[in-house]
Amino acid sequence: MNEDVAVKNKRLGRNLAIVAIAMFGFGYALVPLYDVLCEWKWIERDRPDAIKAIPETAYEIDKSREVNVEFMTTLNESTPMIFSAEMTQLKVHPGEYHTVNFYAENKTASPMVARAIPSFSPALTSTYFEKVECFCFSEQTFAPHEKKVMPMRFVLNPALPHEYKTITLSYTFFDNTQTAIKK
Repeated sequence: MNEDVAVKNKRLGRNLAIVAIAMFGFGYALVPLYDVLCEWKWIERDRPDAIKAIPETAYEIDKSREVNVEFMTTLNESTPMIFSAEMTQLKVHPGEYHTVNFYAENKTASPMVARAIPSFSPALTSTYFEKVECFCFSEQTFAPHEKKVMPMRFVLNPALPHEYKTITLSYTFFDNTQTAIKK
């Protein structure tokens, strides 16, 4: 009976070691899996610390196709502002420059520092959506009850694959006042 228990304990120990190694391997593989599944390699360039203005390039305008660019605005639940785009969508030819104004208002009686974070759908299109000027490049400072008109100038690189007919650009504004005070 004791030999039976010893054999079972060894088998259990071996199985537990295999499970622990498999869990470690799965955890190690999560980052590359996340990159592949969530297209993080394309989204990553739109992180606030990586956003840079690009120079305006003279592209040949592709009049043969039209891409519908949708603009969405949202606020983080704790951001006391009004935030909107002057239009919800715009039809553009790749290579053609456009400026779209966004409007924001501080609804509080205190100064506020806020940051707009962009995201794209489909994510791959962020590679072809080139911003020359954007309020999202830096934090925005608002006086109490201040309203701002914030332009965003962009072009779709004509190398955008033809399968993309609609691009959604979404901005979410976050209140960074507490973070700005700590700096």
